[in-house]
Amino acid sequence: MMDLSGRRDGYFIIVMVMMFALIGMCVNGENNGDSVGAPMVKTEQQALYSAIQGFVGKWWNGSDLYPDPCGWTPIQGVSCDVFDGFWYVTELTIGQVHDNSLPCAQNLQFQPQLFKLQHLKSLSIFNCIISPKGPISIQSANWDSFSSTLESLEFRANPGLTGQIPTSFGNLKKLQSLVLIDNGLSGGLPASIGKLTQLKRLVLSGNLLTGKIPESYGYLSELLIMDLSRNSLSGSLPLTFGGLTSLLKFDLSKNHIEGEIPSEISNLKKLTLLDLSNNNISGGLTFASQEMSSLEELILSSNPTSGDLMSFNWQNVYGLMVLDLSNMGLTGVIPESILSLKNLRFLGLNNNKLSGNLSPKLGELRNLTAFYANGNNLTGELKFPREFYMKMGRRFGVRNNSNLCFPVGKSSSSVRPFGVKVCRD
Repeated sequence: MMDLSGRRDGYFIIVMVMMFALIGMCVNGENNGDSVGAPMVKTEQQALYSAIQGFVGKWWNGSDLYPDPCGWTPIQGVSCDVFDGFWYVTELTIGQVHDNSLPCAQNLQFQPQLFKLQHLKSLSIFNCIISPKGPISIQSANWDSFSSTLESLEFRANPGLTGQIPTSFGNLKKLQSLVLIDNGLSGGLPASIGKLTQLKRLVLSGNLLTGKIPESYGYLSELLIMDLSRNSLSGSLPLTFGGLTSLLKFDLSKNHIEGEIPSEISNLKKLTLLDLSNNNISGGLTFASQEMSSLEELILSSNPTSGDLMSFNWQNVYGLMVLDLSNMGLTGVIPESILSLKNLRFLGLNNNKLSGNLSPKLGELRNLTAFYANGNNLTGELKFPREFYMKMGRRFGVRNNSNLCFPVGKSSSSVRPFGVKVCRD
């Protein structure tokens, strides 16, 4: 019995050792066999502790709480990998991302040790720099130290992060994602960002950025997403943007962009979203000189664009699902050529100066579930079939067209469009 008990105890110990080893591997992701039991370089470990302490406060004692931060005592928001037999930090996320994330201090600091993390690939600061005791700038930080390692840099929801975007960001030659959303950044856009040839995502929305968009941004040929919305950018769209041939989503809404939409935009064959709403764009609708079959959402509302709908090449954007051209000063009639948009789900033409009759053929767009043409100069009788009115309901909006009327018949009185007068005999 004693021998059997001893063997069981031995098996139990072996199993527990194996479980702890597996847990360590799962916590830190998949690594090769050399990572098991790998040590961490002392200077790297101290740099990690100091960097985090600068963000969360001096109360935080990493060496006591997390003596093995890349092994059996992992830190929330820290990921590591093995290089030459030693653990190094590759990802660092600070802020209230998860319930158990480390809270940020009110008087946080970017410690110099942060920039001594030799293999850092991803740095993310989320909802952290609120800074009631004064704003914080990142302009003077030593970003060049990450020039050969950093692939992703994100600052999200940090209203206390102020000052200009550092020009040294342009030296982060491996950067693939630069996301600066809802911060307090101001000043112009650094032209140096146009040197980041591997960049795939550029999101600078929700800041206080001003000035023109540098032409160099049109040389980011690998870019998939460009979102500069909700700023105060001005000037015209650079003609170089025709070179963004990999672009999928392009959002410059809620700025002060002016001038025409250049025809070079139609070079963007992979584009699915084009949102230029709430700007000062003028010059009519003439940009779709080539086929843009991938375009699904075209949002140009709230611009003094003027012009008409007849001259636009609707056949070149036949894949559209969302078309919002409201509040643009458009004139003329709604052409039947718009019927080529067979996939259209949303059509917004409200608050323009459109005239003429509404063709009942618009009801043949089977996917259309919302159509708004309120506040125009449309005239005549509405002649859509009863099924159309029943399908659309309140999503068919044509009120505030003083000379538009609805012929009430025995079968149609229950589906009368909201806000439209009855036709007189």
